[in-house]
Amino acid sequence: MSSRKAPLDRDRVLDAAITLADRVGLEGLSMRRLAETVGVTPMALYKHVSSREDLIDTMVERIVSAFRVADGDTDWKREVRARILAARAVTTRHTWWRTAVETRTMAGPAVLSHMNALMEAMFRGGFSPDLVHHAMHALSTRMWGFTRDVMPTPTLPADPEARDAALSAYAEAYPAIVRMAATASHAGAACDEDAEFLFALDILLDGFERLHERGWRSAPMA
Repeated sequence: MSSRKAPLDRDRVLDAAITLADRVGLEGLSMRRLAETVGVTPMALYKHVSSREDLIDTMVERIVSAFRVADGDTDWKREVRARILAARAVTTRHTWWRTAVETRTMAGPAVLSHMNALMEAMFRGGFSPDLVHHAMHALSTRMWGFTRDVMPTPTLPADPEARDAALSAYAEAYPAIVRMAATASHAGAACDEDAEFLFALDILLDGFERLHERGWRSAPMA
């Protein structure tokens, strides 16, 4: 049996880059480290990608190309929801995805096709271009399967007495926050990220639907 490696091509470079980024994060993905992974010199990679940024752009395209949704749904809300959840099913497997998406400056064909499909579904639902525009802004990163948590949580002391004192101080100063954190079923360590994602997504989709039914239009620009 031959022990020769498969010849290096763009697909093999991308597969190795995604596997490496899954392991070390985007910050740990360098051309030199990738070259070591596939057993070539760094210069050999540049026959297939022009730069590290080109590599990441192409990795993003590869991930988006893996989104899978069954065709034929005529309900705009079900289709948009299904497409976004399909994105989440793929992207949550890659810890580097958020950083990659948020630092891209160029949208490739797969990225544009995903966005176009979301907009087409809304247009089929009768949305005005104005509402589609605002809906896409409101969806923001959710169209890529994630959202940012903007509720920072203070780090409590490890010492039990200091921890109790800190909790007592927080309860006195911020009673609503402590009440939510201490009694909500999904708060704190038990927080279900998928449930929170679905909660926000469904609120947005229901809101878009109500605005459409009301014939909503944005305020004219001054």
